[in-house]
Amino acid sequence: MQLLPLAIIQSLLLAGGQVFLKLALGKMQPFGWNWQFWSDLLTNWQFALCGLLYAAGTILWFYIIKHFPFSMAYPLVSLSYVFGMIAAILIFHEEVSLTRWLGVLLIMAGCYFIAK
Repeated sequence: MQLLPLAIIQSLLLAGGQVFLKLALGKMQPFGWNWQFWSDLLTNWQFALCGLLYAAGTILWFYIIKHFPFSMAYPLVSLSYVFGMIAAILIFHEEVSLTRWLGVLLIMAGCYFIAK
């Protein structure tokens, strides 16, 4: 049962990284191979926080796959989809359809059976 809390934290870090990446890119000019785009990106605090969250999630992932069976650890990464859906609603004010909620419930059920 030690794996589940670690997988939840790691999934939160991944989902948080995605949220801050979307926030960072939302403040940017359209993508371009020019100095202005890359300068804006590298001085964007949301982008920096995105990188820190990804780095922390990756280091935790190193620990998880070293100490737990890969067949249990890898599927639990899908919890990040659940947290992403919650972020879509709370942060980006998106409407989520019933079929998407059904998909999230199936993911959660799968994670329950894997962790059990």
